[in-house]
Amino acid sequence: MTERPRTKLDQAEILTGLFAVWDDIDGILTDLPENRWRSPTPLPGWCVHDVVAHVVGTESMLAGIPTPEADIEVSTLEHVRNPIGVMNECWVRHLDGETGAAVLLRFRDVTASRRETLTAMNHDDWNALTATPAGPDSYGRFMRVRLFDCWMHEQDIREALARPSSDGDLDTPAARLALDEMVASMGFVVGKLGKAPDGSRVSIELTGPLARTIRVAVDGRATLVDDFDAQPTTAIRLDGLQFTRLAGGRPMSTARSTALEIDGDAEVGQRIVDNLAYVI
Repeated sequence: MTERPRTKLDQAEILTGLFAVWDDIDGILTDLPENRWRSPTPLPGWCVHDVVAHVVGTESMLAGIPTPEADIEVSTLEHVRNPIGVMNECWVRHLDGETGAAVLLRFRDVTASRRETLTAMNHDDWNALTATPAGPDSYGRFMRVRLFDCWMHEQDIREALARPSSDGDLDTPAARLALDEMVASMGFVVGKLGKAPDGSRVSIELTGPLARTIRVAVDGRATLVDDFDAQPTTAIRLDGLQFTRLAGGRPMSTARSTALEIDGDAEVGQRIVDNLAYVI
């Protein structure tokens, strides 16, 4: 049997980005008044405290700490949609009675432990095949997914606290690596979810600090490409941060332009936009 290709990523680059996001989250939460920890985020059912508890829980799980039992049947909650959501909610419920300051200490402790483990990881283990939220891939790919997830939650926290990312906050290696992870799924989004027909050439043109052009060609299957041999059949244009919000199933940020343009085959373009939310 042919071994599944795995994504090989630069360990130092990914870890530098992941640790920078953890530092940014820490900085936002330091000295946050207790009542602000309960500010609702764009994620249904979760406040700032819940988002941080989720990050603590995921990193704790990766450190080998068992998922705690919940005090209720969390699978019945409206915003819990799958087994990963159940695990996340168990940690949220488990830490719900703690103060924000206590949860922040947990965040610092578990991320400090994870920094040591990840920094010490050897090349073979970093590239070893493992289960990831994106399917079987390298452990390094899993850590890029973690970077993406933590970066998205940083934006959720910022939205909740009315401290949106500035252009400078978005023009960082960590933000671009988070976007790299999202771009990797755009073939699936365009072909499977957006149902772009064979022969489609779809460009998603991102503007602002996260500017880049994502190109997907459909030839039997939808595939990311560097360029097209002809003009795009559909072009979608929007702010880069807004793209990440839609792809993550969040509402657009009120802090940036909400303009969204579709040129070419508007029906295909709208179907792709309507199905951008691919995150589980």
